Amino acid sequence: MTWGQDTDAEEAATQLVAFIDAGGTLVDTADVYSEGESERILGGLLADVIPRDEVVLATKAVAHRDDGPFGGGASRAALLAALEGSLRRLHTDHIDLWQLHAWDPAVPLEETLSAVTDAVRSGKVRYVGVSNYTGWQLATARAISDVPLVSTQVEYSLLERGVERELAPAAAYHGVGLLPWAPLARGVLTGKYRNSTPAGSRAASPHYARYVEHHRTDRSNRIVQAVITAADGLGASPLEVALAWVRDRPGVVAPVVGARDTAQLAGSLAAEEVELAPAIRAALDDVSAIELGYPERRLG
Repeated sequence: MTWGQDTDAEEAATQLVAFIDAGGTLVDTADVYSEGESERILGGLLADVIPRDEVVLATKAVAHRDDGPFGGGASRAALLAALEGSLRRLHTDHIDLWQLHAWDPAVPLEETLSAVTDAVRSGKVRYVGVSNYTGWQLATARAISDVPLVSTQVEYSLLERGVERELAPAAAYHGVGLLPWAPLARGVLTGKYRNSTPAGSRAASPHYARYVEHHRTDRSNRIVQAVITAADGLGASPLEVALAWVRDRPGVVAPVVGARDTAQLAGSLAAEEVELAPAIRAALDDVSAIELGYPERRLG
């Protein structure tokens, strides 16, 4: 998401090489990230730096809006035009995972899914997912789609567990994998915002300050402190503990991490070596637990 805005093409290249060298495969972007520049940078790297077949390429459509006759969104015309734009910027003839970035209440779901079906049958899309859907939206789309929906990308972290109410159970029932975005709660779970806003951080960025402030609360502080305590006991970083927690949640396929530079990426990759003992996991579950009520939890 930061590529083309806070991360330039040279740094992006270094990140991608480091990621592939570490065994990484899934790279996720969207047509609206940096107004398309993220896809352009990634497309250039797949053409000149990393072979296309070494990457599971994921991108998204729907969130783009413009003043043209179709206006963007999830209409058939807008989706198919968005797909062609993504293919062009990414220098590829197919997308491995094409995701509907958001629910569009202005367009009948049947129309949206018909475009998705045609995209798959044309060979330009291999697999289809959704993003930021609620539980009922995911279940409805999964039930009526002519092609399988294989993933749902949602915000999920120790600070944001709302997906556990209905979305995660719906995904599990329908065999849809969870791709958590912001698994570090927009950087807050690293502990760097406890006492101040570091220069150069996302909270200090004009693009992402509001994106981070959402999670700077008293509740967050308590959870962050628990993560720091666990990290001290394990000899790991808070980042590694927070990422390992979400990695191991039921239904999670792969947390989607964003890094401004290669050093940050290395910190995220190091989480693969961290295993949380049941007692630590239980303590983190408890301190971050969300309230469940009717109908998620019934008495008697």
